[in-house]
Amino acid sequence: MAYLFNTPQEQQEMLASIGASSIEELFEQIPASLRLGRPLDLPPAMGELELTQHLSSLAAKNQGPSDKVCFLGGGSYDHFIPAAVDAIASRGEFYTSYTPYQPEVSQGNLQAMFEYQTLICELTGMDVSNASLYDGGSAIAEAVIMSMNTVRRHEKVVVLGSVHPEYRQILDTYFGPLGTQIFVVPATGGTVDVADVEAAVDDQTACVVVQSPNFFGSPEQVQALADVAHAKGALLVQSFDPLSLGVLKRPGDMGADIAVAEGQSLGSPMQYGGPYLGIMACREQFVRRMPGRICGETTDRRGKRCWVLTLQTREQHIRREKATSNICTNQGLFALRASIYLSLMGPTGMKEVGELCARKSHYAATQIAAQERFELAFSSPFFKEFVVRDLQNDVQTVLADASDAGFFAGVALGTWFPELADCFLVTVTEKRTRVEIDGLVKTLALTTNRTTIHA
Repeated sequence: MAYLFNTPQEQQEMLASIGASSIEELFEQIPASLRLGRPLDLPPAMGELELTQHLSSLAAKNQGPSDKVCFLGGGSYDHFIPAAVDAIASRGEFYTSYTPYQPEVSQGNLQAMFEYQTLICELTGMDVSNASLYDGGSAIAEAVIMSMNTVRRHEKVVVLGSVHPEYRQILDTYFGPLGTQIFVVPATGGTVDVADVEAAVDDQTACVVVQSPNFFGSPEQVQALADVAHAKGALLVQSFDPLSLGVLKRPGDMGADIAVAEGQSLGSPMQYGGPYLGIMACREQFVRRMPGRICGETTDRRGKRCWVLTLQTREQHIRREKATSNICTNQGLFALRASIYLSLMGPTGMKEVGELCARKSHYAATQIAAQERFELAFSSPFFKEFVVRDLQNDVQTVLADASDAGFFAGVALGTWFPELADCFLVTVTEKRTRVEIDGLVKTLALTTNRTTIHA
C-alpha cells in the first residue's frame, strides 16, 4: 500500500488511545544499551526531481541479460519466454490471487494448479505432483524431509558433490542443528563415481540426492544410483533441469522416487536470482508424505467437472505434529507461468529447445577449447553447461574483460570449489546465436593476446 505519513497531532491521538504519553515510552522495555541513541546517518532530503534522477542513476548501474550477451548459468538461465506467457499470467484474475491456499480458492486458480500438476507429471514421468514449492533449493530440503518420514530414518543423507553448492548449503542449514549427517561424495571428474556412492550408503541412509544434469552440466548415472539407494532401503531424490527432459530420460523412467527442480527456465525471467518456482513430483505410494498442497478433480452436485484442494498435509490444516512440512504456501504465479510455457511448447517444442541448447553449447565448448589459453576442465558429456579452465589462472580478469566487451562470459567457480579457482562455468541456451558465441570466443582470444603482449 502507499506510504501515508502521520502528523504530530495524529501521533498524539494514537498514543492517547493506547495510554502512552510518548513514542519513547513504547520502547522502554528495550535496554538502552541495545538502542541506537542517535539519529540515523542518512543523507540530506531530496526533492522529487533530484530523488528521481538519483534513483535512475543507481538503477542504471545494474546490468542484466537485456544489456549484455548472457552465458551465465548455475541455476538461473536466460531462456526465451513466449509473449503469451506474460499476456496470460499478467491478467488481473491471477495477479490479485498471487498466493491462494485456503480451501475456498476460486475454481480458476484450482484448475490452474491442477493443470500445472498434470503437466509436471507428464514432464517427469512421476505419478503425483504438488502445486509447487518455494524454489529449487528448498525443494531438495523438503524432498529429504519427505524421504526421512517415509523410510523412518533420520541419521544420514548421502549427497553427491556435483549437486549445486547452494543447495547443499540449504541442506546443512536445515539438518545441521538436527544432528543428521550430510555425507557428501566428492565429484572429482565432473561427475561422481557410483562405486563411491555405494560405499557411502548404509542401513542408516534415508536417501541419496543427485542432480542430473549436475551443477557442472553433466548427466549422472541416475538409474545405477537408484539401484544403490534401493538396495539399502533408501530413496533416490533427483534434482533435474526441466528443459533437459526434452532430450534426456525422465526421472520417473530412471528409478527416481522423488523428482525436484528449479522451474525458472519454464517461462520466468532471471529476476535478480530468484526465488522462483520449486517443482516436486513423486511416486504415488509416497503422496501422503508430500509437502504443500495437491489439487484434485471431481464433480459438483450438478455433475459438472470441478476442482478441489485434495490434500493439504500442512500445519495450518492439521495437528502440527502430523504435518509433513511447515511450508505455508506455493509459488502460484510462477507455477502458472510454467503451465502456460509447457502448454505452448508441447513435446515437440521441448525437444527442439533441448536440442538447440545441446548443439549450441557443444559448438561453444569446441571453439573456446581451441583457444591456447583455455581448455575444458572435464571430459564428461554435458547438456547446456560446461566448465572452462583458464590455464593462466586469472578467471576474474577474464570475466571482467568479457563484461567490458558486452558479455557475461560465465560464473567463477572458486567461491564454491577452491580446487576449481582457475575455472568458470559457461551456459549456452537456445537464445544464443552463432554470432554471439563467436563474439564471446573472439573476446576470450583477445584476452589471451593482451596477456601475451603484457607478458
